[in-house]
Amino acid sequence: MSTINYYTPEGLQKLKDELQDLKVRGRAKAAEDLREARDKGDLSENAEYDAAKDAQGLLELKISKLEEVVGNARVIDETNMDFSKVLIMSKVKLKNLKNNMVLDYTLVAEEEANLAAGKISVKSPIGKGLLGKSAGDTAEIIVPAGKLQFEILEITR
Repeated sequence: MSTINYYTPEGLQKLKDELQDLKVRGRAKAAEDLREARDKGDLSENAEYDAAKDAQGLLELKISKLEEVVGNARVIDETNMDFSKVLIMSKVKLKNLKNNMVLDYTLVAEEEANLAAGKISVKSPIGKGLLGKSAGDTAEIIVPAGKLQFEILEITR
């Protein structure tokens, strides 16, 4: 059974656009690559044809997985959300208690995560450790590098 993931309207649209692009342009390119490889001679000894068939199979696998993700995606309805706690789509200002560095993160779905843009996945260790916390709480999070402690300074949307 697939899990339901929550996305912003923009994030879900990006996934749908990528899926459409793979179905249209990706499949057209794969078919063209197969046609070109087939024209090069005997298929039983044609490495280009084998590579094109493999690439086509990988493309179809990617399309299938993306269709499943989009099919199980839900747009976040913020009307009934508790804004006093850290949830998906929360913008959180944190203070690292070890070095007093202040960080700003937005918690997003795994596919929307982009650390350079300050977006972390709710499935990441830090994301999981922050979920459900309120402003003023301290979150102790175990990451591969060790244990981190963050004070939650502010939660916004």
